[in-house]
Amino acid sequence: MKLGITYGSFEHDPAQANPVGEALQQINALGLDALELAVDDAGAVHIDSSQGECEAIRRQIDAAGVHVSTVACGLSWAMNPVAEDAETRERSRSAMDAALQRAAWLGCEAFLYVPGIVGCPFVPDQKVRYDVALERCRENVKRLLETAERVGVDLCLENVWNGMFLSPLELRDFVDSFGSDRLGVYFDVGNCLGYHQDPPHWIELLGQRVKRVHIKDFRHDFAWQGRYDFCRLGEGDVPWPETVAALRAVGYDRTVIAEMLPPAPGLLEHTAGVMKRLFA
Repeated sequence: MKLGITYGSFEHDPAQANPVGEALQQINALGLDALELAVDDAGAVHIDSSQGECEAIRRQIDAAGVHVSTVACGLSWAMNPVAEDAETRERSRSAMDAALQRAAWLGCEAFLYVPGIVGCPFVPDQKVRYDVALERCRENVKRLLETAERVGVDLCLENVWNGMFLSPLELRDFVDSFGSDRLGVYFDVGNCLGYHQDPPHWIELLGQRVKRVHIKDFRHDFAWQGRYDFCRLGEGDVPWPETVAALRAVGYDRTVIAEMLPPAPGLLEHTAGVMKRLFA
């Protein structure tokens, strides 16, 4: 497995002329293998980035010797793919089409997709009935798979706090219903604990459908006012030995990307050290 950190975990000075280059240097300095890029509506890589701009970033990646095979995308939070508003749904599909193309131009193999929001504690204005959301999600994935297959990038659905796919069985069956090798799961280890489920069980049930992995840690203390929080790696309740063993048991050997938000001084160094220990 190749260990790395996602781009959003880095502290970026707006005055930096080459933030991707800075992140690549930091990955090497941390002794890690991989960096995950991110595509958004603005920033170093965005949905209007040209092919030439993306290929120039790829040349930096190759020169740095860092493994970059995945692209994360958070556009679904701002334009819900299963929104009640048809115009929002269409804008979301168009943005994801563009993001998939940029992932291909960057020479990446997998694209993280948040498939829609039924309800979410940090996007409280989004409320969509579950059956309607699933029907819209199916329509979106069908269209995006056409793009994914055309550009040669895996479309990976993330289990995230969006009120959808709260069961590994549901997510497994949804992925299987398309019969496409391009569709899979971007499994987030820490997100499972937020709905009281065990990461190793998800890995066992999803098996080869897990195309990429995010890690973070999660800590809860329901003895004291039901408090919970995402915390520094290694300081929460994720059963790390069992989780790593489950990944190895299903033959997973691709990237393991830490997603630690928000950026903070010393966070990258701490994360890198813990990752090396957990996956030694």
